[in-house]
Amino acid sequence: MDRQLDLQRRQQNGNASVSASTSASISGSASLVNGSTPLPTVPTGAQAGSITITMPPIQSNSYYKIAPSEYVTFGWNFSSIIVTPTALTVAAVANGNTYPIGPTDGVISGTAQSVVWYPYGYQTANPSLPLVQASYTLHIWAQGGPSAFPTPGYLEPNSELVFAMYTPQAYTPLSSGWQCAGCSGALPQLKINSALPGVVAMIIIMLLSGFTTLRRVWD
Repeated sequence: MDRQLDLQRRQQNGNASVSASTSASISGSASLVNGSTPLPTVPTGAQAGSITITMPPIQSNSYYKIAPSEYVTFGWNFSSIIVTPTALTVAAVANGNTYPIGPTDGVISGTAQSVVWYPYGYQTANPSLPLVQASYTLHIWAQGGPSAFPTPGYLEPNSELVFAMYTPQAYTPLSSGWQCAGCSGALPQLKINSALPGVVAMIIIMLLSGFTTLRRVWD
């Protein structure tokens, strides 16, 4: 939670302050950033802006490795956004911990529609808060913070995507003495199965030979 608050605080410190309130924007008056840049007017009845996750597919079960050279790409589309966010914060949350996503400590451009994450790089650089093997929830929010109330024309926080992270086991060569626990028990069964076709063929030949002998006697 402390890291999440820290991420939010960093973003807010780097954003320009908005001099007019959102209600003034909705009523038709233009808000000003730093007293000079007008914000777009939000029409009455406008919807809150939203994010639709496109990568990975929201319906799929996604599992990602915490390993060298294993990168993760998250992608999304915007809809109903009238006031463009000054910045976005992207983070993964698991077991009460918040992990920044991306190369810029989780804060990216307000118009970005994707981010590439290197979990192993984060892992090696942050031994005090390592990634865990668990399910994660991806959070994306704008300057209003992760708990911002939906506001017409402004981006609403998104936390729809759930994915899992795991650490693959190290390769164990046969020369190290590793043995397959179930292989020795399967070997006798393999021998029996291999011999079965020969036994069946022998029985068929014996039956045919006997039938031929009986036929000669009868003739």
